[in-house]
Amino acid sequence: MDTHEVNRLRAALGLFVEDVFASVPRKDQRAKGECYLRGLMLDGRRKSIQPMAQRLPDGNMQALQQFVNQSPWQWTPVRRRIAERLAEVVQPEVWVIDDVSFPKCGRASVGVARQYCGALGKRANCQVAVSVHAATDTASCPLEWELFLPEEWAHDTPRRRAAGVPDEVGHVTKPHLALGLLEKLAGWLASVPVIVADCGYGRSVAFRLALEERGWSYVMAVEPKEVARPAGAVPCLPPYQGLGPPTLPRYREPARPLRQLADASTRFESVTWRQGSKAPMTSRFAVIEVRPSGKEATRAAQEHGGGRSRWDGVLPLRTLLVEQPETATEPTGYWMTNLPATTPVADLVRWAKMRWRIEHDYRELKHGLGLDHFEGRTWRGWHHHVTLVTAAQAFLTLRRYDPKARTKA
Repeated sequence: MDTHEVNRLRAALGLFVEDVFASVPRKDQRAKGECYLRGLMLDGRRKSIQPMAQRLPDGNMQALQQFVNQSPWQWTPVRRRIAERLAEVVQPEVWVIDDVSFPKCGRASVGVARQYCGALGKRANCQVAVSVHAATDTASCPLEWELFLPEEWAHDTPRRRAAGVPDEVGHVTKPHLALGLLEKLAGWLASVPVIVADCGYGRSVAFRLALEERGWSYVMAVEPKEVARPAGAVPCLPPYQGLGPPTLPRYREPARPLRQLADASTRFESVTWRQGSKAPMTSRFAVIEVRPSGKEATRAAQEHGGGRSRWDGVLPLRTLLVEQPETATEPTGYWMTNLPATTPVADLVRWAKMRWRIEHDYRELKHGLGLDHFEGRTWRGWHHHVTLVTAAQAFLTLRRYDPKARTKA
């Protein structure tokens, strides 16, 4: 936005800041938050503090630096109010789990390590954050974030102290971080929509089982090498031979990779899930009932069945969504869901494909609002900056999605 556009929105932005930053105790801090948001939305190549302060007529680099990096205001209540505002207006159909990387030089920035960097498509020195986004076909915005702390940071006391990492924060996996974010959002908001994620999260059977234990529905991309059995597979009980422990139920046929469960008899149907920039997005999909049969799925089924010795051997049914375009000779995508197979295939496809909205989010967050331009090094500073960038995108999303947002707080 140019200066004229930002100034035209200043009154509405002030009302928005007054609402979502109500938990920030001091009026001067809220004013700095409003100033920072204007700096993020204003056109400019870099959205770090110094160049933003130079572009803003009321920009004070030292004051903004102190507000972001040293001020002790709590970011969680601000994010909660943003999530409440977005859920009320956007009414998301799905929550999308994803992670994003920030290439960095050196080793002092909080959480930085040599790891896979999606922004560069290779292993590199970077930070990685896990995020949960609210999404519909027409709108999306991040709701909550957490910075991934690599294992090398877990016991490096000097680095942790220099970056201000809280003592209670340690190294946990990204699916574990995502589960924590979902639990937090479930406590903030009235309902949990369908949860969507790519294969990085969907491949974790333990993660999917954790969602099921909480009563949440999901549609998650999975790897074709994951093993399962057809819905009609039935375990048998081998006769007891009189020696050793009692025999247990087992399936006669070994589990097969998902890629082998869709065969010539599988019925695919054409589904259009959205209008693309040039043509409708259309492909062929099939819905198959399967019984996931890996070690984790089997162990969970045994636990739910009362233990290994009391389990009847029946693995639970799950629904598999398979994509095979007309021009392809084999399937190109697989999604596992705990929704029933009677769910309309058009809905399953639309939810599975709604992850594309997150790419739109990251383009705006990075290229338009400077998500990855933060030059501070601390835990507090990173979370403050991410919260402010989220607030800026939420403000713009609300105005685009709800015309009434132009006048209400």
